[in-house]
Amino acid sequence: MSDEISEEKTIPAERRVLIPIAAFLLLFLVAVAVIMEHEYLPMAETSPQVASAANLQDAFAELKLVAKAAIVVDLKSNKVLYARNQDVQLPLASLAKVALALVVSDALPPDTVITIPRDTAPKESAERLAKGERWRARDIIDFTLLSSSNEGAEILAGAANNAIRAKYSDAPDNFAALWRMNALARELGLSRTYFLNASGLDISPTLSGAYGSARDMATLFAYAASEHLSVFGRTAEDGVVLTSANGHSIARAFNTNEAQGQVPGLIMGKTGTTDLAGGNLAVVFDAGLSHPVVAVVLGSTREGRFSDIIQIVSRTREVIR
Repeated sequence: MSDEISEEKTIPAERRVLIPIAAFLLLFLVAVAVIMEHEYLPMAETSPQVASAANLQDAFAELKLVAKAAIVVDLKSNKVLYARNQDVQLPLASLAKVALALVVSDALPPDTVITIPRDTAPKESAERLAKGERWRARDIIDFTLLSSSNEGAEILAGAANNAIRAKYSDAPDNFAALWRMNALARELGLSRTYFLNASGLDISPTLSGAYGSARDMATLFAYAASEHLSVFGRTAEDGVVLTSANGHSIARAFNTNEAQGQVPGLIMGKTGTTDLAGGNLAVVFDAGLSHPVVAVVLGSTREGRFSDIIQIVSRTREVIR
């Protein structure tokens, strides 16, 4: 007993300092362990989201697309679900007509009556606006978008030139609509997009009428669907029958989007095809209840663009469901 007391009394000073430090460290480690245990629980709750992201990648990895570039954007969350060469600049072909419809509808009231300056197609054509007929701007826009009429695009651009010059003081005397299309691209941040004509038609064997990226087109179509859907709503239809302003003429326009009937919840869409572009297609569709998604394929083929989009839409609906 006395030996133990004696030993306790003779503990060196440095050891007496270390004992409380060790006790403090032990308490600290216990506290950290408790904190980590509580911090772990919220992490466990987020694990389904991680698994969902992995499943998302797996689902889209199985796509077999012909397109050189593609993108899928969930407009509800503003997240990119799938992308391939999304920033590569490629010929746009008639996707340019979406930008044209935006600037024309901004400049001209929908009931503005336009006299057709030349036939948009030969007399035997099933889709035709004839020289001298008088049509409302909204009907010419519908006709041009659905049938992808290059003549219709040029007529709209010409009709809107004066109104655009009156609205924008810095617009040029000629090609005001084309100028405004490029200004709109800059305003929307479409850094890889520019237009050389109103229709997107190839200018030469080596020069397209419009260039842009899949990401840019996703932004353009998202803007069109969210801010100006009334201009593009009929692109979700199989075709339309239009009546001229005086009621004397009838015109038909058939949707060039052959995937139209195979895209559930289609909100709007536009095709494009030229020798340089190959086949392009962009659509906005509901993947669920009020769950819009935009999908774009560029540099596919005339037929491949439709199968590309059908694959993308199917996979997207499976992932979001």
